[in-house]
Amino acid sequence: DLEAKQTVFHEVENLVTESVILSSSTSCLMPSNVFSCVQNRTRCIISHPVNPPYYVRLVELVPHPETLPAVMDVAYSLMTEVGQAPVRLSKEIDGFALNRVQYAIIAESWRLVQVGTNVSEVRYWCWVMGAGLLLAYQIILKHVQNLNNCMEDYLQRYSEGMKRVLSTFGPVPDFSGEPAARIVKEICELIPAEQEHLTVRRERRDQLLMELAKLKK
Repeated sequence: DLEAKQTVFHEVENLVTESVILSSSTSCLMPSNVFSCVQNRTRCIISHPVNPPYYVRLVELVPHPETLPAVMDVAYSLMTEVGQAPVRLSKEIDGFALNRVQYAIIAESWRLVQVGTNVSEVRYWCWVMGAGLLLAYQIILKHVQNLNNCMEDYLQRYSEGMKRVLSTFGPVPDFSGEPAARIVKEICELIPAEQEHLTVRRERRDQLLMELAKLKK
């Protein structure tokens, strides 16, 4: 609720000293909007953790256009000290970093289903048995560097193909109507929506995330 955040931070600003950093957790609200009612916006940042934060350590630190670099430094150090893995964005951008990548994946998976690909095929073959394994190991750009002689070689080989494929992605899906109903139906067949079943899956997810975290050390 943007209005609620604006009201809260306007009131909180008058209750704390100038040295206190004002930070909000949000995945889709821009810092310039969240802190629009704050007078001293040089100490304002977004700190966006990832669910479940106790197993996924990433925290996105997103500055307001007026945020001082020293404020970002303090927030970065604090997150590191408590065991998180902070990443600093140089400026605010809609969706920040994580969700921009995540939404791109969701949108293209949606388009694949719209042209006739089965949800289970996209989920299992493309992600469980493919890109998901690579992404769990390292970011895709590092994978490219490992796979080829270097990033420069990869770009020379595949840049034209990437541009050709990207040009076919089409407009942003509206995520509604018949395609949405079909995808929801297929997902519920793959993963029943009963709370008891979902609880078991979440526990399994958390266990796997813990094991993955050990491997990444």
